[in-house]
Amino acid sequence: MPSLGMLTINALAAANSVIVPVQAQYLSAKSLEQLLMTINRVRRQINPKLRIDGILLTMVDARTNYAREISALLRETYGSKIRVFATDIPHSVRAAEISAEGKSIFAHDPKGKVATAYHALTQEVMKIEKQREKHQAELGR
Repeated sequence: MPSLGMLTINALAAANSVIVPVQAQYLSAKSLEQLLMTINRVRRQINPKLRIDGILLTMVDARTNYAREISALLRETYGSKIRVFATDIPHSVRAAEISAEGKSIFAHDPKGKVATAYHALTQEVMKIEKQREKHQAELGR
């Protein structure tokens, strides 16, 4: 369950945009609605410029039916209203191990599936930003 305390509210108040990470698990998917309501409340009351860049599925074990079902459910439920990134971040024991060491996945396993997924996500986010810049330039004319 996401923490919706003052630290989260303050971060949303100061942010231009947010990427919402969601584990491909039932309880995480269920609590997503509460987080989205909080983001919308912050947008209405504090930061009208706050936007959701997308939902990012994390710790996805694509080998299991369960993860595939949760991923499909999230895409079906939210995909028409909010971008759900095409890139899923896969579950990896290696990634869990290195987080305890305080290392980057790119330093520890740069050719691994998690690093590859984060690189693909970076490309998606950069594409969003380029579209945003293009739109702003067109508005400025």
